[in-house]
Amino acid sequence: MVISVILLVFLTTTIIVSLNKYIPIMQFSIQKTLLLTGIATAVGVFSSCNNAATNETTDKKDTVVAAPAPAKKEPISQPLVTHIYTADPSAHIFNGKIYIYPSHDTATGTAENDNGDHFNMMDYHILSMDSIGGQVTDHGVALDIKNIPWAGRQLWAPDAAFANNTYYLYFPVKDKRDVFHIGVATSTKPEGPFTAEARPIQGSYSIDPCVFKDDDGKFYMYFGGIWGGQLQRWNNNKYDSAGKLRQPGEQAILPRVAKLNAGMKGFAEPVKEIKILDKDDRLFTEKDNDKRFFEAAWMHKYRGKYYFSYSTGDTHFINYAIGTSPYGPFTYQGVVLNPVDGWTNHQSILEVKDKWYIFYHDVQLSGKTHLRNVKVTELKYNDDGTIQPITAYK
Repeated sequence: MVISVILLVFLTTTIIVSLNKYIPIMQFSIQKTLLLTGIATAVGVFSSCNNAATNETTDKKDTVVAAPAPAKKEPISQPLVTHIYTADPSAHIFNGKIYIYPSHDTATGTAENDNGDHFNMMDYHILSMDSIGGQVTDHGVALDIKNIPWAGRQLWAPDAAFANNTYYLYFPVKDKRDVFHIGVATSTKPEGPFTAEARPIQGSYSIDPCVFKDDDGKFYMYFGGIWGGQLQRWNNNKYDSAGKLRQPGEQAILPRVAKLNAGMKGFAEPVKEIKILDKDDRLFTEKDNDKRFFEAAWMHKYRGKYYFSYSTGDTHFINYAIGTSPYGPFTYQGVVLNPVDGWTNHQSILEVKDKWYIFYHDVQLSGKTHLRNVKVTELKYNDDGTIQPITAYK
């Protein structure tokens, strides 16, 4: 403030001296008076404004309370392993032990996009533990993409089953034309290593296979995923490379199911769509993207009813719907798992010693959406069979 006034006075003096040389005395006196009056007014206004600003700032300092630092989210569970990145856990009990079949995330430097090219996984590691909370064993590479004859790139979320004294690993991978199909590999041990079949399952497509064994011993495969999972390219089980995503007012794309044949390496029937209905028996439209199916199909059974759970993708929920048949229709019930840190959300649900658990992932270790870590937490039901929604952070 003082420096500004001194500068203003200096400029005024300079102007007066200059005017004194060239303007007659009387005329100069008038102009000098006007000039000095204007300068005095300006200085007063400037000083007043500056004091007001100073007072305002002082007032604010006196009244504003510093906002508390945002609370750091505390996870309700910790990563099962930390030496590698894992995601999309499919959990099963084989031989009295818990086996987890996850994706194996890797930092390949692939640019991120809506098609998920940055999820550039190249092998599978199988995890196991004797009990929930027990020590987790990584059994090493169970299947490498280079050992899948028909594969091109991107080994995404797998699942497993046991039948015919054989362990089957089901996996989605893009073929050499960059189209997703589902393959199968076999082993004599649940942890592998697995040997892949020379070709994908005939009639299979898209991603995220879930293989469910019903009480009668029959196996069903649930699958599908839109956007990068390419389900929008398949209509009536026919491929259309120009297939489009649905518009907000259009019916949402539906997940798929097919019964497996006795050999467990093929479908016993044509692939069918699965209807997910609201409480008024209406199909969801694409604008219902907090409820409609996106990917991550999973099936489990509770008290004789079929629980179909899935991810809503771009709204990041794990939802579920209940039906009385493995083919559906399934009526929407609500949320199983609220959004986790990271873009994707993917689950499996398993009963272990009379308790139920959800296996899922987030990005606690890396903070990067394509470098995830699998976790587990208890899942609880209400008396009416509905699931109590889970939030993964305290």
